[in-house]
Amino acid sequence: MIGIAVLGSTGSIGVSTLDVVRRHPQRFRVVALSAHRNVERMAEQCRAVRPRFAVMVDVEAAGQLRDALSDISDPPEVLAGAEALEQIATLPEVDAVMAAIVGAAGLMSTLAAAKAGKRLLLANKEALVVAGAILMRAVAESGAELLPIDSEHNAIFQCLPSQRPDGLVPAGVERILLTASGGPFRNTPAADLARVTPEQACAHPNWSMGRKISVDSATMMNKGLEIIEACWLFDTPPERIQVVVHPQSVIHSMVQYNDGSVLAQLGNPDMRTPIAHALGWPERIASGVDMLDIFSVARLDFEPPAPDRFPCLRLAYRAAREGGTAPVVLNAANEIAVAAFLDERIGFTDIGRIVETAMDQMPAVPVDGNGPQQGLAQVLEVDRQARVLAEQAVDRLGAPMRRQG
Repeated sequence: MIGIAVLGSTGSIGVSTLDVVRRHPQRFRVVALSAHRNVERMAEQCRAVRPRFAVMVDVEAAGQLRDALSDISDPPEVLAGAEALEQIATLPEVDAVMAAIVGAAGLMSTLAAAKAGKRLLLANKEALVVAGAILMRAVAESGAELLPIDSEHNAIFQCLPSQRPDGLVPAGVERILLTASGGPFRNTPAADLARVTPEQACAHPNWSMGRKISVDSATMMNKGLEIIEACWLFDTPPERIQVVVHPQSVIHSMVQYNDGSVLAQLGNPDMRTPIAHALGWPERIASGVDMLDIFSVARLDFEPPAPDRFPCLRLAYRAAREGGTAPVVLNAANEIAVAAFLDERIGFTDIGRIVETAMDQMPAVPVDGNGPQQGLAQVLEVDRQARVLAEQAVDRLGAPMRRQG
């Protein structure tokens, strides 16, 4: 039996992971689950899969979960606080860790799993964006297996001739073609984007995702973060990664070779496919996803992203080229800006402005190479400073909206 810990089990990736796991009761055993404060869903999951541990980062929510599970026999041990995430990620009985906590909040537990030599199923792209050098070094030193869960990176992994979890791209690869749906505003005139509401931004045409990731998809920052992630996963410079808008979301990404060949991975837009691939690798296991009907798809369209409509994509390429702390600033400022937009404190087009302001005010510097602890401390301090700058920018840009309100 393979022991699984699901970090972020109440989110969309976590729910899909448990769906796949439950289809293979003789293969997988859920050892631990974690959530921030969604007590109701966590209680349901604990009753369904009976983990040994359940972590609630919010201390009050942990107490509520204990009460909610008091009527079942042999309830899980409920732990509280962010430190408990690292505890369950490194348990001896855990073989694989699904890292699905959204944002920089998932960094420390992801890094802990890598250092412990686990099979790391990486759905938290910010861990590589913020601390790519540190995470990849931890994977190499511990012998951990790093398998990508993002549908695009999982597709690239599948299209490489040698499917190795060491992230090395073999000779002959010319370009990585990273597909993007274009989100809900693919055809919206740039001049109209200032009036976009949070509800409109969260209405993704193809995928069911959380609100933060949905907004990132609408700005294409999600794709920008994936560019940086792909640079680390596949040891590829940003100029060899091309974003291709593909509205149908059937081709999840492609790899172009120097002999003219292009290999693509196709499937219905359902995250259970890459989750099942990573859980079962190198074998294939059932995911519960319907087979792709190419006759009903009928056509596949491709177009370049419009630079005036998606300035966040330009900023992500800039961060990838500058390297060092630039991706840290990009990600931190974006998290603050997206949260402010969802709270209706700023407008949709202000997101890119805030990110660019933070990047201009905090020029990239190399990450400390004296050791992982020094580098991590530097990354966390840059993250903190960038959030302060972004909050200040939110206050400036949000003041006119408050006066109008």
